[in-house]
Amino acid sequence: MKRLIKQHISLVWLIFIFVPFSGCGIYSFTGASIPPEAETVTIQYFPNKASLVNSNLSQILTDALKDRFQSQTSLSLTNTGGDLYFEGEIVDYKTKPVAIQGNDQAAMNRLTITVNVKFVNRYQEKMNFETTFSRYEDYSSSASLASVEDQLIEQIVDYLVDDIFNKSVVNW
Repeated sequence: MKRLIKQHISLVWLIFIFVPFSGCGIYSFTGASIPPEAETVTIQYFPNKASLVNSNLSQILTDALKDRFQSQTSLSLTNTGGDLYFEGEIVDYKTKPVAIQGNDQAAMNRLTITVNVKFVNRYQEKMNFETTFSRYEDYSSSASLASVEDQLIEQIVDYLVDDIFNKSVVNW
């Protein structure tokens, strides 16, 4: 009986491991589905065109997107002519009060970052898009933006990169 159970468990593991690789495209354990002929990715610098500008945000966002593709795909970064191509710009960076209390004061403030992204997949044109992604984080109104800004940017950029990566190469 134990031997039969072990055989069934082994069979389930084999199915679990090999079924994801049976379709077309290159798959990774991150869920990325990239055309097998794609070898390179180009990620252009994302300039900050927002009315309120954080001087480091463009570089942080661009580097985070590059890092994601380097760590979770087998694609090589190239400056031009990538099989997958990203360009875009930061179009909004704002903070505003939320959670207004009875005394007309905000208990929380919200930092929002909005990015316009154009994606081109040279081998699967139906995957191309131009989309605006927006994410935010709330912080206490008792804290100044300057004191929490770096941490908030890091969190928001992580969410934005997840959204961009998922829309471009994860077909869920």
